Amino acid sequence: MLLGDDDTGAIDWSTAMIDSTMARYTPTTIGGWSYPVGLYLYGQYLTYQRTHDARYLTYIKSYVDRFVAADGSIGQSFNNLDSMQAGRLLTILHHETGQDRYRIAARKIRDRLNTYPRTTEGGFWHATSDSRAHQLWADGVYMVNPFLVEYGKEFADATYAHDEAAKQLYVYGSHLQVGNGLLRHAWDESKTVSWADPQTGLAPEHWCRAVGWYSMALVNVLDAIPADHPRRTRLLALLTKLAAGLERYQDPATGRWFQVIDKGGRSDNWTETSCSSMFTYALSRGAQQGYLDAHYTDVAQRGYQGVLAKIAVGGDGRTNLTDISIGTNVGDYAYYVARTRATNDFHGLGAFLIMNEQLRGR
Repeated sequence: MLLGDDDTGAIDWSTAMIDSTMARYTPTTIGGWSYPVGLYLYGQYLTYQRTHDARYLTYIKSYVDRFVAADGSIGQSFNNLDSMQAGRLLTILHHETGQDRYRIAARKIRDRLNTYPRTTEGGFWHATSDSRAHQLWADGVYMVNPFLVEYGKEFADATYAHDEAAKQLYVYGSHLQVGNGLLRHAWDESKTVSWADPQTGLAPEHWCRAVGWYSMALVNVLDAIPADHPRRTRLLALLTKLAAGLERYQDPATGRWFQVIDKGGRSDNWTETSCSSMFTYALSRGAQQGYLDAHYTDVAQRGYQGVLAKIAVGGDGRTNLTDISIGTNVGDYAYYVARTRATNDFHGLGAFLIMNEQLRGR
């Protein structure tokens, strides 16, 4: 059995999941430089911080060292926000090892932002390709802004990092958040892409993981910026409104959230594990930090129990986490609910670890 027990005799689901994943993949076979793997390994790092199991950090370093040369060069062009998320691992490894190559590699992402294309209000496009031009996707705020504030702290660039990250979350939120508190998946400033409403530029649906990315990024940035930051009050307002929407649409039967959040009454809709982990984390952390009313601790606890119902141990002694949506573009209702419901997809594993390290023992 791979399962580790904590001191109460209960299963430590974080270490069980990591040990299972490390048994399935080596640092070479886990995948290329990507945000799902980066998300998972960030969750593994949070567990390392608690357990101090050296294997967990060694694994992360072995993965990153596939891409970062001894001189700090990294063969990524960073022409989309998704490619920047794993940059958090560069900052972590610099902090843990002091090796300058990780600073040099991380600096490439930071410098790329100087020339990265933006909307007229300064929001980063989701990607530089023609098919993503002028578009803000709620997913994108998590891909760059948590990295940015952590980079700012590690490398004495906090003034820029705080201002930029807070600006991005505000610009995105000002367009994507609607009256029910939830965010639409995306917005096209040009209002020309096929999914965009010709009047508003908004995508038609509230896809749960896109909103989940935004919720986690918002809490991460609020944790980082100073109490007197000029955009702080606006970011808190965005989070307060979002939290109310999440509470409203939480499935009362399971505690989880639906793939299309506000349409849980439809028979083909289904509760999705990665976003449920993300919302649970954001609501718990938001209440703990005083950004949200204390009752959201209870909302998060219902979400936590709902997600725990989706993890189990298989006959091989390894964990399985089910009902995770695979990677997804912007689409309509039918597109989202037809997405593959995967087991052990890294979007779900990473979100689970982040959630579990926040809520375990609470």
